[in-house]
Amino acid sequence: MPPHAPYPIPDIPGDLLTDPTIQSFLSQRVADLCESNSTKFPGSQPVSFSTSSLDLLESKDFWVCEKSDGVRILVFVVMNGMTNNQEVWLIDRKQRYFSVQDLHFPHWENINNPLGETLLDGELVIDIDPKTGAETLRFYAFDCMVLNGENIMKKPLLKRYARLRDWVVMPFEKSLREYPEWRENLPFQVQAKTQELSYSIAHVLNFHVPKLQHGHDGLIFTCVETEYVTGTDENILKWKPPSENSIDFKLELRFPPSPSDPDEPDFYAKPTFLLHTWLGQDAYEYFDTMEMDDDEWERVKDSGEQLDDRIVEVCWDGDRGTWRMLRTRDDKPNANHKSIMEKIIQSIEDGVEIETLLARSDAIRNAWKARAQARGGDQQPPPQQLQQQRRSVQPQPPTPGNRGSIGQLGFPPTSGSGTGYAAPPQGVMAGLKR
Repeated sequence: MPPHAPYPIPDIPGDLLTDPTIQSFLSQRVADLCESNSTKFPGSQPVSFSTSSLDLLESKDFWVCEKSDGVRILVFVVMNGMTNNQEVWLIDRKQRYFSVQDLHFPHWENINNPLGETLLDGELVIDIDPKTGAETLRFYAFDCMVLNGENIMKKPLLKRYARLRDWVVMPFEKSLREYPEWRENLPFQVQAKTQELSYSIAHVLNFHVPKLQHGHDGLIFTCVETEYVTGTDENILKWKPPSENSIDFKLELRFPPSPSDPDEPDFYAKPTFLLHTWLGQDAYEYFDTMEMDDDEWERVKDSGEQLDDRIVEVCWDGDRGTWRMLRTRDDKPNANHKSIMEKIIQSIEDGVEIETLLARSDAIRNAWKARAQARGGDQQPPPQQLQQQRRSVQPQPPTPGNRGSIGQLGFPPTSGSGTGYAAPPQGVMAGLKR
């Protein structure tokens, strides 16, 4: 399958939470753990790459990886004190919660004890084996916001990733080796996403990308030195070829009048495709029109797919001077905000081609080495070395006092609601062996 061929976008597994009481408990608890005043999706969002981003890559230490084409989710691990079971919830950008079964995250010090409240950030993708065509659902985790009840968002990415890999993913893999029957029932596999130093762009493109079994559409550069930021993070850069930079709009279909009745729309005719950008809240503003050729429109009609009032991802077709639809984005609650849309437009106009990015790699590397020398030669290790760089002092589990004000690990029991979240019982993971 060629690199930019369309890959399937996964549906989020598990059972969608519909109980508003439990939803309120969980969303407020996530906000408390993230030390946020908002219960909105707390994940960070990148900014589009521009020529000024090249200077930023020289001024700070960044990591680079391919930009996976999947569904962005947060994995929330929590203990339910009423059931004495660890629960795992998936949170999407629409702030929907999905309960998944048969995922067991152990504590790093003893895999027979459960991990407490933990919040992971990553991408859910479908990997397709090129030889057999077999599909595997995988969660590629790239960040850790909360670990065992402790907010680690203020720590630099270097330390957050080390905890993600060494104290979440590796113990998870160890538990599957000890209890191999758990692997058979996994709703999806869990891996730490591979990262490289920012000047290793050619290595990512020539080594990692050809081995991918899922879709990708660019590169992501993340600053190693900075903390985790909810919302737009100026230190996370999303690079795409300028011609492939995309924007999410809300689509409106405007049908022409019916020949038999001018007061009624002709739903059999090809409509005008209007693109609207988001202004915040429920407000939208018309921006431009999009083109769809006749054959494409006929395929849409034959499929019966409803396009009106949906979020769609579009890119600019410079040859034809118009916007073209790439896909629908039902995973997103809103189109790009007008301010973000304007930045992406600027990125399209002021885009950086891959040749320019590669040509800057040596300068980025030299600047990185100079900073490392200024630090006394203490160069930050690349991610693949983190396993060997385990600290001699293991982190201690958080004390109840720093786990939040609503109980030790979660929410108070509510009569009849089944939402009693409390401290994890000891040895519960061993008890789950079957």
